[in-house]
Amino acid sequence: MFKNLNFRNSIKISNFKFQIGFTLIELMVSITIVGILVALSTSAFLGAKRSARDAERKADLEDIRSALEIYRSDCGLYPPDTGAGALVPGAALTATCAGVTNTYMSLVPQDSLKDQRGYLYKYTRLTSSTYRLCAYLENGSGAVTACSTCGGSPAVNCNYSAVNP
Repeated sequence: MFKNLNFRNSIKISNFKFQIGFTLIELMVSITIVGILVALSTSAFLGAKRSARDAERKADLEDIRSALEIYRSDCGLYPPDTGAGALVPGAALTATCAGVTNTYMSLVPQDSLKDQRGYLYKYTRLTSSTYRLCAYLENGSGAVTACSTCGGSPAVNCNYSAVNP
């Protein structure tokens, strides 16, 4: 009954070759499709990272703005943009007003790409009651108004600002 278990011998198939593996064309098509998918997903991922860094920049400027408003409430004016007591990214924002020393920010935020391409936050005190905060957004959408250069080397033109009032 089960004398012949060999499939090839039990059924006669004429002009049929058993193939093992893939042809070169099949491999090339598969590799091309995988490459295209990787390229598309990488570009989407990089765009999301740029948008996240821009959101962080906007949030940092709002944090700095809040600290500046508290500073002005205590001292009657905004901090200088140069010299002693200046707002310096990466340092603390402290002031002695009416004989009391207060810390308004333990660490003034700085751009996450500060060491690359000169991304910086720039604070300029326009008068004792007005100031401008500037940053460069990688994705230009959502830019409020143009600022002067943010500094850095090479110089980067800011494309986002927060002005008070």
